[in-house]
This record gives sequence, structure tokens and C-alpha cells, in this order.
Amino acid sequence: MTILLQISDLHFGTEQAPVLQALTALAHHHRPDLLLLSGDITQRARAEQFRRARAFVDQLGIPFLAIAGNHDIPLFNLGTRILHPYAQFSAAFGDNLEPEHESPELLVLGVNTTRWYRHKNGEVSPAQIKRIADRLADAGPRQLRVVMVHQPVAVQRIEEAHNLLRGRAEALQSWAEAGADLVLGGHIHLPYVLALADLKRPMWAVQAGTAVSSRVRAGSPNSVNLLRWGGSAPAGRCLIERWDFSATTHAFACQNVTDVQPDRTIKTG
Repeated sequence: MTILLQISDLHFGTEQAPVLQALTALAHHHRPDLLLLSGDITQRARAEQFRRARAFVDQLGIPFLAIAGNHDIPLFNLGTRILHPYAQFSAAFGDNLEPEHESPELLVLGVNTTRWYRHKNGEVSPAQIKRIADRLADAGPRQLRVVMVHQPVAVQRIEEAHNLLRGRAEALQSWAEAGADLVLGGHIHLPYVLALADLKRPMWAVQAGTAVSSRVRAGSPNSVNLLRWGGSAPAGRCLIERWDFSATTHAFACQNVTDVQPDRTIKTG
């Protein structure tokens, strides 16, 4: 079985020690194969915040993929924001802003949806859409095909619509046709799984809440996602588990499981 741990919106600079400890315990217990950080790793893109975030990731001892969020670009230093927006991110997590992971059971493709000229909103360009579609088209039938962005491609609440990723309509049509199964995101600190409509094949948006930050939304505690594929999981199905932090037990507990079945009847590539 392949186990993925998705953590998003850590916002180091606002992290909470008990939640960090609980997340460490969760990771050590389940021993995921891959850690996915879907943006907003820091609160203000400061070097010390990135250092603490990287130290936390390193002590988990899990291979990882990390993409930047809008908070990972300097907000107040305009010169750095324009000329070197990813300098601190790259120093901590590497120069590749669109990392990939591939194994016999898994293909994960990171997309940098941040832009220095946008404060919060993200976008995906035609070139990015094509690059991801080309990679998806080469995926094997056994692989769970995952695209990771920061801003959401679908929302549950109409009041969150202004946070939607720019260029998502074209991206979702292209990526679905090329064989994507899941699009992971964060940004709005609300966890949910949504089936995406009006596409040529089934695809789901998987949103993570804020993993360890004090910047939680009302009714949504700190949370992370565990995804299970292959092995002892039901054949051809992906189990998406939402784990919430309890301030009473100081531990993460599984709140619900969404069972999705990627479509393998349509040949891709």
C-alpha cells in the first residue's frame, strides 16, 4: 500500500507546539511513504520561519514534496517580492518549485500557482496546464495520479468562490482528459473532498485544513489528510481520511473516510 500524508497551511510563525507534537506522533505511527506540503508553509516568508518548518519536516523522516503558497512570498519587502520572490523558500526546500514524485503505484505532480503580482489569488498558465497534461498522459494504469496546487479548484461555500484558482476550468478539463484522479489543495483552511462535475472522467478535489497553525476557521480544527492506495486498500479505490486535532486529547483522530474509485476504463495517453 502507498500512504500519502497531505499537510497544508502550516503557517510557521503561528504554529502550536501541542499540534506539532501530535502531528509528529501521527506520522510516526502511520509511516506514510510520501509527505505532501500544499503551500503556505510559513506565515510571512521569513528565513527563520522556513528554517523551523524544514527542521520539523526533517524530523518526520519522510520523503516530501513541497510547493509554495501565497504566504511563502515576502509581503512587505517589495523589491525582494519582485526580484527574488522564492529565495527563502528555495533555500529551505530546494529550487524546484514544481516537484514530482513517481513510483509504480503513484504519480504526484506539483504546480506553482503563486505569482508575485497576486497577493492571495493563484493562477495556472496554459504552459503549466499542458506540462501537467503531458506528464499525466504517460502515467501507468496502476498509478494513482495526483496534481497538487495551493489555491482550491472547487469550493463548498459560495463565499469562498473568490479564492478559486484562476485558469482552473481549462486545467481541470485538460487534466481529467489526460488521466488525473485527484487535485490536492489548501489555502482556505477548510477540509473536504468534492467530486468535480462536467468532466470527461471522474476526478476529485481534495482540500486540507490548516495542519498546525493557530489560524483555524470556525468549526474546522487543525487537520491533515491521509490517502491510502493499493495494497490492503480496496482494489482500485483510494481511501481519503481526514484527521482532526483534538484539544482535549492532544492527538489527531480520524473524523471521516471518503472512498473514491478512479476510472481506469478510459485509456489515457
